[in-house]
Amino acid sequence: GPALCCILFSLWEKMLVQIGAKFMFVAGMFVSGCVTILFGMLDRAPDGPVFIGLCFLVRAMDATGFAAAVTASFSILAKAFPNNIATVMGSLETFTGLGLVLGPPLGGFLYQSFGYEVPFIVLGCVVLTLVPLNMYLLPKYGSKDSFWLLITLPKVVFLCFTRFSLSASLSFLDPTMSLFILKKFKLPAGYVGLVFLALALSYSLSSPLLGLLSDKMPHLRKWFLVFGGLLTALSFFLLGPAPIFHIESKLWMFVLMLVLFGFSFGMTGVPLFPELLSCAYENGFEEGLSVLGLVSGLCGAMWSLGSFVGPTLGGFLNDKLGFEWAAAIQGGWGLLSGLAIGIFYFLEASQRRRSKLQIPPSTNEERTHLLAIEM
Repeated sequence: GPALCCILFSLWEKMLVQIGAKFMFVAGMFVSGCVTILFGMLDRAPDGPVFIGLCFLVRAMDATGFAAAVTASFSILAKAFPNNIATVMGSLETFTGLGLVLGPPLGGFLYQSFGYEVPFIVLGCVVLTLVPLNMYLLPKYGSKDSFWLLITLPKVVFLCFTRFSLSASLSFLDPTMSLFILKKFKLPAGYVGLVFLALALSYSLSSPLLGLLSDKMPHLRKWFLVFGGLLTALSFFLLGPAPIFHIESKLWMFVLMLVLFGFSFGMTGVPLFPELLSCAYENGFEEGLSVLGLVSGLCGAMWSLGSFVGPTLGGFLNDKLGFEWAAAIQGGWGLLSGLAIGIFYFLEASQRRRSKLQIPPSTNEERTHLLAIEM
């Protein structure tokens, strides 16, 4: 799924201008909704290679629809709200957090009450219901830029690594955190979902404010990215906590670190898209649907790459070293991204300062010099 998404994001962003953002978004939702329903029917498939093959096929189709919808959604948002991108994205991330909060308990309730098929059928039908609504509400948006030129910009490289590290850190928790909670704190299975709420609520509540601040005070974005990465590293170092600290693991500390990670997740994730767009515009990219597709596709590809590396590497480290060391090593992604983007911004500011010192004398100085000559 995530690995295929990474490839599909880069393909969809190239097709965005040709087929239109609205069509890509609606078509992606339609495919995703249908495939979600089909996924709920897989328990009826014969066992063995047929079942495994159908699972891969359905997941591949889901990745295709997901990549198309997400790539187009970022472009539509940026086109519709060009002056308030971070604010709008931060507000929408509230609903992302709401989905993370309500998904597990509602899905668990439907599964326990009606069986395996019903949660997928209900979710797929909800997505399909939104297709005609978006067809009616969304306007049509209808300048080509180079994808390779964009990804060779140094600032874009560092921002992409930040996006990747954020995704890798979050997706690491998917296969490891629930097992650690059950084993370490001996909580009943029903309470594990409540621990996840700490991260989701922290992220969803802080994202709108962080988005508003990013739009009203764009100079804060760089600080959000730097300190967001460092706070992510701190939260993962103390999540276990790492054995080098010789601190006993406590449930309250574990929840507190999840809250901190949810906040740092918003600090890093919300301003990243508008910062990428600003970088593209500063380097001569023409404002329009083309560059929006490039940036949104790049964001999606980096996210999917991190979603593949995070659980794969994290699961391996968790089996070999235990959750405490695995979480600390995963925190290294946030530390590296925070330090890397911080060093880049420092060097960028130093270069701008030197450029200002090399500017010819100002207009006032020239006027004084000319008056002195005339006298």
